[in-house]
Amino acid sequence: MREFIPPTLAADLDLAEIRRVNSKFHTNRRQAVRRESDVIWKLPIRTATGSCLYLLIEFQSRSDRWMAVRTQVYQGLLWQQIIREQRLETGASLPPVLLLVLYNGEQPWNAPTETTELIELNSSSSLWYWQPELRYYLLDVRGVAEKALLQSDSLVALLFRLERPCSQQQLTKVVEDVIDWFHRHKSFPELKRLFAVLAQQLTRSSTTRAPSLEDLLDMMKSNLATLRDAWQASGFARGEAVGVMKGKTEGKAEGKAEGKAEALESLLISRFGTVPASFRKQIRGAQLASIDRWFQRALDAHDLPSVFSHSR
Repeated sequence: MREFIPPTLAADLDLAEIRRVNSKFHTNRRQAVRRESDVIWKLPIRTATGSCLYLLIEFQSRSDRWMAVRTQVYQGLLWQQIIREQRLETGASLPPVLLLVLYNGEQPWNAPTETTELIELNSSSSLWYWQPELRYYLLDVRGVAEKALLQSDSLVALLFRLERPCSQQQLTKVVEDVIDWFHRHKSFPELKRLFAVLAQQLTRSSTTRAPSLEDLLDMMKSNLATLRDAWQASGFARGEAVGVMKGKTEGKAEGKAEGKAEALESLLISRFGTVPASFRKQIRGAQLASIDRWFQRALDAHDLPSVFSHSR
């Protein structure tokens, strides 16, 4: 609300006093189906003493042509809940409601944002006045300007950046910024775990262990196809560097192979967690050509044994 809703829309709202409201309505009374995804907040309106706005947030990952109809139903159900709980009597007024649809889908949102766009009737008709009219505010995560996200130091901006398509360089940068944010804000352990999971899903990690944020860069480099070249370059560069150091005293060929063997082990550990002693021994006793071949396989392999299968 503070960063991504137009200032004119949020200007009258006291965001510091926002409170969560439990949704007790559902759309199917017979089956008692609760809409657990509904998030409803209540916050004071500065320009109207004693009045509050109800903010209803609906999360969408796909464009829904009938979203305006759905939000109309939700607003009616919410008002019914308020009437019932507050026992509003004749002469009482209903609180205002703001319907916010937060969309993070890959395709552009192409659904009407108000019910009048869905009604099969010309606006010049005498019946038009009597047609239901309701609109929602659409916040499209992909539509937020990149510059605005980069200038923000909030977790919301970081979350939006994680959910947007990005290049290898952008992906690395956003995970680095997430790590930096939690280093500077130590009091959010639950959110830290949540962002670790989100980043792990983003990188499509095959590991089953729960990662720390500090692990994520290594996990990204070993699991994202878009980072293959970066991993290869950094891995072989490390192997070359170690090889040069060891080659000074042990011979260039032997030192180069040992350096690349260490780089290969590091890659395998990042991808699969641990490397059994049998595989370490095989790597340490291999020729340079075999190590290079295993390194290439390790970039795409689904499991550790497949890196070494059918090798010669």
